[in-house]
Amino acid sequence: MSGWHTLQVDFQAMASPCRLMIEGEDDQAMEASARRCIEEIRRIEHKYSRYRPDSVLSRINAAAGRAPVLIDEETSALLDFAHGLWEMSDGLFDITSGVLRQAWDFRGGTPPDPEHVEALLPLVGWSKVRRSREEVGLSIPGMELDFGGFGKEYATDRAAAMLTSDGFSHALVNLGGDLHATGPRMTWGQEPHPWGIEIQHPRPATPDGRDVLVALPLSRGGLATSGDYERFFIHDGKRYCHVLDPRTGWPVCDVQSVSVVAPSTAIAGAITTIAMLKGPQAKGWLMQQQVAFCLVDGAGLRTTYKA
Repeated sequence: MSGWHTLQVDFQAMASPCRLMIEGEDDQAMEASARRCIEEIRRIEHKYSRYRPDSVLSRINAAAGRAPVLIDEETSALLDFAHGLWEMSDGLFDITSGVLRQAWDFRGGTPPDPEHVEALLPLVGWSKVRRSREEVGLSIPGMELDFGGFGKEYATDRAAAMLTSDGFSHALVNLGGDLHATGPRMTWGQEPHPWGIEIQHPRPATPDGRDVLVALPLSRGGLATSGDYERFFIHDGKRYCHVLDPRTGWPVCDVQSVSVVAPSTAIAGAITTIAMLKGPQAKGWLMQQQVAFCLVDGAGLRTTYKA
């Protein structure tokens, strides 16, 4: 293992700071693989970003209430994934609920008018999406699809798959806190050991806000975290976070943080979001999923479970 070292590549994508850590001996091969990963991440971002008028999602959303839009196999597979999550969550994970963001400004610091939220609710509902393998249509004008619930996680998994295909079985992809390890670390002079992932405390006590809740080991697969501290404001003493219940249009308030380790980052991320939406039932539901997790409930009580 002479010359074995870690290549670290930092970049920005999907509105997040990102990092690739690749262990090996061949600098040129590692750098080439990193470039391919970043290209793939940016391809996914461009294809599914709701902020780009030429993206697949923008075309689908622009056609809401009119004709269906032709889709490719990748998009169809992601819609299948979304359908599975909708069923798994009893309708709580709903990729049509992104339209609710029209009512919520988490930089403004003031809750929206309840009538505004109520007016958007008829546009929410996965059952109102009409689709086949080749096309998808939104039945009501104004409806939207939003892949924000798993787009970044999907890109994380794709990058990890490319690294594995390139022969790098000791690498870590980190897209804004969504992680996927292709295998354990192989630090020089040591046996293979997990990557140590520090999870932020949802209620840090230090001024810099960098308190660590727990360090989770990750040898292979995905790790994701959701929390009510990522995007939020406090109004009249109440915290309003960015995770919105599609049934009411209002933020959840019974879970502070949940981190999950799963075979893929997309699955881990979806489980964390569903757990946030499950509220008081989050712990019991997480136990049923048979995944490792760390949960902090609304009262600040922590549960760590190793599957």
